[in-house]
Amino acid sequence: MFGRRRSKLRAFEDRLTRILGPTAAIATGAVILGELLRRYRGRIAARHPDDPHVLPRAESTAEALELAGLASQDTVRVAVTGYRTASREETAMFNLFAGFVGASLFARVSTLGIREGWWPFGNVRVGGRHIHHFVPGILLAFASGAAGLISDDERIETTLAVPFGIGVGLTFDEAALLLDLRDVYWSEEGIVSLQVSLAAASFFAAAILGMRMLQRGETRVGEQGRLPA
Repeated sequence: MFGRRRSKLRAFEDRLTRILGPTAAIATGAVILGELLRRYRGRIAARHPDDPHVLPRAESTAEALELAGLASQDTVRVAVTGYRTASREETAMFNLFAGFVGASLFARVSTLGIREGWWPFGNVRVGGRHIHHFVPGILLAFASGAAGLISDDERIETTLAVPFGIGVGLTFDEAALLLDLRDVYWSEEGIVSLQVSLAAASFFAAAILGMRMLQRGETRVGEQGRLPA
């Protein structure tokens, strides 16, 4: 009975992993590709400003590749500038969300891969005992949180938000092992649903903050004259 219930739970986890992973990858790619296309169109418009009402196009493949390279440089410049000029709160929250989502996805995908046999590394064992990933997660969250509290450097504090988010993500991914409650909401199935919901919410929050940073970066880099008008 217990084995059948556990198998159903694992199948449920696997389905959510297969949905969450590609969704995060597609959404992240869409944000980056969208900014890259904006910069590419800006480069073409700056080189061919003949008719503002007609969408300009590159005249040759060589020119298109050249403009694509310049647009890629513009995109990196915008992203770096937007990140560096963001407020301390925005940067810390973005780092925390990014760390949380990255750790959650890594834990879900690696666990799925170990069960199906294609993950290159197996479970971590010390002295014959299986070390669950909530153990390094707790240590990482505690260490980075304590270091952030005693630090007076804002750059160090915001940087420490990344390992703190990773530690929280690794710990919360195995919350079902840390809880022994009777309420239905906190059943193993409920925990998995909550894990995925929080990972998805954190991802979209990070995406929103990332787009705000890109917009701010566009404004700052444009004011510096490092983007085509």
